Amino acid sequence: MAKNSDDTPRKKGKGNQIVVWALMAMLVVGLGGFGVTSFGGGLTSIGRVGEREIATNTYARALQQELAALTAQFGQNVSLAQAQSLGVDRQVLQSIVAQTALDNEADRVRLSVGDAVIAQRITETPAFQGTSGQFDRESYRFVLDRNNLTENAFEAGLRADVARQLLTGAIAGGFVAPAPLTDTLYNWVSERRGFSLLQLTGDELAAPLGTPDDAALQAFYDANIASFTAPEAKRIRYAALLPDEIAADQPVDEDTLRRMYDARIAEFVQPERRLVERLIYPSAEAAADARARLDAGEAFETLVAERGLDLEDIDLGDVSRETLGAAGDGVFALEGPGVAGPFDSELGPALFRMNAILSAQEITFEDARTDLAIEMQTDSARRAIADRVEAIDDLLAGGSTLEEVAQDQGMTLDTLDYVAADTAPEGIAGYPAFRTAADALAEGDFPEAVLLADGGVVAMEFVERVPAAPIPFDAAREDVVAAYTADATAKALADRAIEVKAEVEAGQSLGAFGIVQRTANISRDGFVEDAPPELLTAVFAMEPGEVRVIEGRGFVGVVRLDEVLPAAQEGDEVAALKAAIAAQVEQALSQDALQLFSNALTDEAGIFLDQNAINAVNAQFN
Repeated sequence: MAKNSDDTPRKKGKGNQIVVWALMAMLVVGLGGFGVTSFGGGLTSIGRVGEREIATNTYARALQQELAALTAQFGQNVSLAQAQSLGVDRQVLQSIVAQTALDNEADRVRLSVGDAVIAQRITETPAFQGTSGQFDRESYRFVLDRNNLTENAFEAGLRADVARQLLTGAIAGGFVAPAPLTDTLYNWVSERRGFSLLQLTGDELAAPLGTPDDAALQAFYDANIASFTAPEAKRIRYAALLPDEIAADQPVDEDTLRRMYDARIAEFVQPERRLVERLIYPSAEAAADARARLDAGEAFETLVAERGLDLEDIDLGDVSRETLGAAGDGVFALEGPGVAGPFDSELGPALFRMNAILSAQEITFEDARTDLAIEMQTDSARRAIADRVEAIDDLLAGGSTLEEVAQDQGMTLDTLDYVAADTAPEGIAGYPAFRTAADALAEGDFPEAVLLADGGVVAMEFVERVPAAPIPFDAAREDVVAAYTADATAKALADRAIEVKAEVEAGQSLGAFGIVQRTANISRDGFVEDAPPELLTAVFAMEPGEVRVIEGRGFVGVVRLDEVLPAAQEGDEVAALKAAIAAQVEQALSQDALQLFSNALTDEAGIFLDQNAINAVNAQFN
């Protein structure tokens, strides 16, 4: 059967935390269909914390749940070995130990809940409700049976979970963020800075770099051989059929093309439009005050920054007069770039900055015909390929070779050296579905049809593993020249930047050395186009008037800090941000307190883990 996959796995970071309803989620929701069974044979525990045993099935279920989550996250099956390489098994074990320590403490202080509470939790659980929305005992039994649980075992686990909730609530609740800490964090986050930046390029060098001779290139090649080494690759033979390859052979119907054009007439015939940004204010007074400041010479970007926004946040794109509503006439009355308003909008009073005029356009059917025909033929090609997928699968399942299938179905047969770490794959390797299948491909695997995002299909087989090896100097010569030149240029620019820095510090104007980019108001999480991240890191570590040289990949510049703009201290937005920071601080304090409490309980009660039992559980997943 054809596979369909479009995403490349990317591991996301995941912190350890104790979630109140984790046990319930694992038992009822997380395990459905994953086949976790009892381990039997007397293996009932993988260890204990104090007097509380860590049940084998508890660890197995938690591990299975994490594997299922990773599988869903990556879009492909994740083995235990792969999860172990990410430390998932250790994270699961740590979480289970922490939960067991809390359960042990709840037992010690005789903390529990009555049957009425457990009954209420069970009857309110959606998984146990029937079509009427009420608790259904048959549904309850079915879900538990599906997960190899008895009512007694599930209810005991739920009772322990609720008791743990009471215990953790008593430990982690009630924290208040210290005002000095909240204020310090707010001032740090909200501080903004203005700076001047001179980016140096090869044009600023006093003399052009000379052409390197073969000896210099060979020495550079030898010193940087890792940069000119082809990585280990997986040689793959594949047969592919792509829509673009057969689209030109598909018929074109003129009547259908005309209907396509008429149905999408708004795409081809457009009225005059404007590129517009909209800056919204909470009241008409605030909008009028902003307009007055703008008329007095205030920069529009400064008003945007004061609202805690970036230009992309207020960008409406290209809009028509009708789209702008009440502001349409005012904005379209502008004969060139400028600011109109304030006008009412559906979100409140706003200023509208118009950046460009886009003239009305009309693409006739004759002009659009070629593109419409290509679109029709490509769509026909996709359908034609879809009709062949089953035949391709049948041939492969029947033992036909890739060569035979390619010849029978008109597919292209080729071979490539596939590198999983390639960040800019070309050709067939550029398809996410191809890369996913190629990543999983191993020696001895039988080829099968894999559907591609554009409607194409490919089948592949493993040929051999190609070890990493240096690219011969002659073959890599062009890349060696480019790398040598870039390296020499970067060194020369760095030396020049040091000279410029010294002259600016001595009183020379930064603008005397080239075009200076002025940034008047930027936050720590801002973005400076074409500049490396090191720039803002340096800017927020500098003192006013300080000058520094900034170096990054393909970038050399000189920056001077012009101004430090302290955080605003009044207004609704200030209060909202401080409240958000305080909430994060309180959450962090709660989590730290709970972690310290769990660690103390674990140390006091003592831990015993049976590694052999843990290995036995892990072996069930291999």
